Amino acid sequence: MGTSLLNFLVFSTLTYCLDARLQACQPSGKIRGIKPPPGQCNPENDSDCCKQGKMYTTYQCSPPVTVVALSTGWYSGGDRCLNYITISANGRSVKAKVVDECDSTMGCDDEHDYQPPCPNNIVDASKAVWKALGIPEGDWGDYDITWSDA
Repeated sequence: MGTSLLNFLVFSTLTYCLDARLQACQPSGKIRGIKPPPGQCNPENDSDCCKQGKMYTTYQCSPPVTVVALSTGWYSGGDRCLNYITISANGRSVKAKVVDECDSTMGCDDEHDYQPPCPNNIVDASKAVWKALGIPEGDWGDYDITWSDA
């Protein structure tokens, strides 16, 4: 628990679609709302229905995704899953959501893409985490960081 020194690896399986255009995501336009026909708008999960005449901003991009996988011990049987950690390096910090485990107990099989077990001190991170920490791309894959529960 607390702050630990780690090896920091690229979490490529969740970041293949992130690129530089996501770093500067701006509105792409606007559309005017129309009143939906009776019974045609589904307000489940607190969703809003369009309002007649209201202008709605549109986007062709989304903000960078800051997510990580933790090695088995830190993943703590899923206790940290969907929670945030704060990662610090290079004089900067970024908050990232834990979304997966980097399995330290199994590997070398089809389920694990024939990769060996993860070491016990891994924070496997998305490109957006590296970028937010200001780490040059050539240094991604093995960088000493610290982290703590957010």
